[in-house]
Amino acid sequence: MKYFLLVLVALMLGFKSNAQSNFFTTDGVAIGGYDPVAYFLLDAPVKGNPEFIWVWNEATWYFQSDKNRELFKNNPEQYAPQFGGFCAYGVSRNYKVKSEPDAWSIVNGKLYLNYNSEVRKKWLTDKEAYIQRAEANWVHLKNTR
Repeated sequence: MKYFLLVLVALMLGFKSNAQSNFFTTDGVAIGGYDPVAYFLLDAPVKGNPEFIWVWNEATWYFQSDKNRELFKNNPEQYAPQFGGFCAYGVSRNYKVKSEPDAWSIVNGKLYLNYNSEVRKKWLTDKEAYIQRAEANWVHLKNTR
């Protein structure tokens, strides 16, 4: 029962903050419930376990293990996807759009997500230029809905 209440409270916080968060969430959950640390440690998207959650930046994050959750808690900026988890290519084109957990890349130690695998292919053709444009656009986009 205690576990159920913890998950319920975390999800409610996620629901409440979905409209306020600068992170792309689905029902208040970041990255569709995938573990952000796993991209770095396992070089793959791995579904998180609802037993290991943490609320950060008004979004609920799922992790594969307590170890991954602790790594994230100690340095969330290192593991959280760039541009709030919105499609990095979309941000480079000056708009926010959803992303998919399996359309990802790590560039210079940072996680980037894309709309889908087709957009990811386009993103990879000139990722450094897209990152520069996205960083410039994110300054004003991050606080828009």
